[in-house]
Amino acid sequence: QVQLVESGGGLVQAGGSLRLSCAASGRTASSYGMGWFRQRPGNEREFVAAISRSGTIAYYADSAKGRFTISGDNAKNTVYLQMNSLKPEDTAVYYCAARLAGRSVVFRNSYEYDYWGQGTQVTVSS
Repeated sequence: QVQLVESGGGLVQAGGSLRLSCAASGRTASSYGMGWFRQRPGNEREFVAAISRSGTIAYYADSAKGRFTISGDNAKNTVYLQMNSLKPEDTAVYYCAARLAGRSVVFRNSYEYDYWGQGTQVTVSS
């Protein structure tokens, strides 16, 4: 079992930046592959980025490529999502997700994840 707590959301102007954090707790937190998803108003939850347990492999949605960076700090059991050049269409609730994984595996689908955080709101004003 792992518990996930997101932080770092807020209100930012278009073109600005935010860094989201997801702290994982639990005895086996370091055994999990991690991902970020978001849910925009009126839309289904969608994939944003994911990182392997080893931290060496990352995968991004097309909407995130070149603007967002996912990274992990295994010593702190924390994964980050650095979001730059934010756009109003990035406004959403952002969720962190985790699942047991091999060191070099990345998961892109929400149904592949077993554990979810409570979400953090990101609002980008135009």
